[in-house]
Amino acid sequence: GWILGVFRNRSKGTMLTLFKSLVRPKLEYCSPLWSPCKIGEIQRLEGIQRFFTRRIEECAGMNYWERLEHLKILSLQRRRERYMIIHVWKMHARLAPMNTSISFYREEERHGVKASCPSFDHSAQDSVATLRDASFGMRAAQLFNRMPERVRQCTTIESLKIELGNFLATIPDYPPVKGYSSPRDNSLVALLSEGTRPRTLR
Repeated sequence: GWILGVFRNRSKGTMLTLFKSLVRPKLEYCSPLWSPCKIGEIQRLEGIQRFFTRRIEECAGMNYWERLEHLKILSLQRRRERYMIIHVWKMHARLAPMNTSISFYREEERHGVKASCPSFDHSAQDSVATLRDASFGMRAAQLFNRMPERVRQCTTIESLKIELGNFLATIPDYPPVKGYSSPRDNSLVALLSEGTRPRTLR
């Protein structure tokens, strides 16, 4: 609240600079480790960006999903998944420690490298299975494997960010928000496993 009280300018450039420099870093610190799966928690986090973007003069009359597209920014949910994908790539490139049960393999040369999900005792209780499905090791491996080969096969972090950004720009981004009826689960794991076709860039 103090940001909006101190800075009176509500232009797109000013507001996005303030949000990206003063607010968003606090919401994303170490996010691959704690990124929530529960809808209520995702909505609460998304509500912060929703509140802030609603104050931008150019976005008057737009709903949150329309503001994301107009401002050319990702939802916080999509950004957290992006960070997971980048971190798994760094693990494979030995730019980050292999401190999880994720490992890498090549099914076929033409399909490129993929990450293996952690092993699991399927006789475990449902609550344990739920925790496992929400863990970094499981979700990050699933996200990485759903990326096209051109993303997974990048050789530098710079090229990875470019290829990943271009690919994510083709995927609809409708995060769960209170009062909105989302057409589907917005997670990349769900969207890409459903066979959702990337939209054509305009």
